Amino acid sequence: MKKLEEYVTSIPDFPEEGIIFRDVTTILEDPDGLSMAVDGIREMLKGVEYDAVVGPESRGFIFGVPVAYAEHKGFVPVRKKGKLPREVLSADYELEYGTATVEIHKDSIKPGQKVVIIDDLIATGGTIEAIIKLIEELGGEVVKICFIMELAGLNGRDKLKGYDVEAVITYEGK
Repeated sequence: MKKLEEYVTSIPDFPEEGIIFRDVTTILEDPDGLSMAVDGIREMLKGVEYDAVVGPESRGFIFGVPVAYAEHKGFVPVRKKGKLPREVLSADYELEYGTATVEIHKDSIKPGQKVVIIDDLIATGGTIEAIIKLIEELGGEVVKICFIMELAGLNGRDKLKGYDVEAVITYEGK
């Protein structure tokens, strides 16, 4: 049986020279790869008590929804600014060249709820740091953060100190 890493396509020098782009879409395209990814996250959550899954647009939706469904939990989307229809709470975060904003519905997390965040990739950790801020501002407690892939060379875990962070695949470089 193949390992999940074998379903990831690595593209050298994209988007620029010296970068190896790890393409998660090739996991999604293969039924075995997709099953392994979702099952890998579910395995990380064994023994974790939580009430809801939070996932950022868009790949957090792709991996978070099947986990929430399989574990009979609700799913809370975090989206880019201006995409959610009800009253929202917003948080800005740093990008390589500028800032971006993520939003969550103000009524989506109840005080005291235990929350798991699921996304495809941790790089610098800025997006997830902003999402944690939103969840905690609403009174939720982040009990676990799960990723399919981690680019350890970008030190994203530094922004997530104090949280239980795990990835199915860890790449040592950037």
